[in-house]
Amino acid sequence: MSDFNFLMFYAKLAGFKLLVSAIRIGCEDEFSKTLHDRLLAGLDAAIGSTRHIMDLQRQLLTEDDPEGMIAWQLQGEAENLTSRTFVLLDELEIDFDTNEYRVDGGEWHNALSADCDGIEINYPTTVSVSDTEIGPLATTIRDIARETGIAISVARVVYD
Repeated sequence: MSDFNFLMFYAKLAGFKLLVSAIRIGCEDEFSKTLHDRLLAGLDAAIGSTRHIMDLQRQLLTEDDPEGMIAWQLQGEAENLTSRTFVLLDELEIDFDTNEYRVDGGEWHNALSADCDGIEINYPTTVSVSDTEIGPLATTIRDIARETGIAISVARVVYD
């Protein structure tokens, strides 16, 4: 990560934010507006993280760091940024240890059921939304993922 150019990364994120903002102007339905707004929120958060990383880099160059705290924090922030995923629709979390799941950070639900036929564990799944449904934003999402390496999820939770 030390040779990664966060200034260029910042510029890419800012450029994509401007592009998504411009595309949002033409949105006619709530679904499309929601996708754009959530993508803009993700880009804002990534831009904020990138600014913080650049501040830490500047601190590391100008201040003493005998305990390595600044370097340690810089490494952690950079790892968090590069492993980030933007979730534009539904987020499904599954705890296989407790057989529970939750959607969009809500309440945990038990996927375990039992009856006279035995025990059944039934988790919901996610299904990707088609490019047709996403509309013109689909190309921009692919470009952001390709240019920045940030994963972007546009999926719905489906209950069987």
